[in-house]
Amino acid sequence: MWTTIAIVAVILLYFVSVYNGLIARRTQVREAWATIDTQLKRRYDLIPNLVNAVKGAAKHEKETLDAVISARNSAISANGVEDKSIAENQLTGALKSIFALAESYPNLRANENFLDLQRELTDTETKIQAARQFYNTVVMSLNMSVQQFPTNLIANMFNIGTEKFFEINESEKIAPKVEF
Repeated sequence: MWTTIAIVAVILLYFVSVYNGLIARRTQVREAWATIDTQLKRRYDLIPNLVNAVKGAAKHEKETLDAVISARNSAISANGVEDKSIAENQLTGALKSIFALAESYPNLRANENFLDLQRELTDTETKIQAARQFYNTVVMSLNMSVQQFPTNLIANMFNIGTEKFFEINESEKIAPKVEF
């Protein structure tokens, strides 16, 4: 009798431990996504200031500036990891184009406001990359747990599924070419 109670208690403790581990991993994924969102908000707030700084020095670069604003608006309105990944990758490409403009406009390179904004955006980009890396790490941990036996049985019971990685597509890995 005591043996049966002990076995049931061990199984129950194992079940609770696995469930709590899955919940902790899922919560880490949500927290990591919130961190990405926070950094993206900071990025979105800096972009209009950057565009305004460039407008003064490079007035005839309207197409590049419009592309940055359009990419920013798409990124803001994107929902879900997959759509957000695509929109953010497009925005990153547009920002690379705007920074490339600075090479062709000495006045822009010397503009203190532009340089400050460029530093802020570069710092933000670094933080976004770190947040994406952390997000993908915790997603990997959750996904492995959800897919491995016997944890997958408990995950399926409570409808705890895998999450999508924050990825870039192949076309976004190519540096943009800016020609004047």
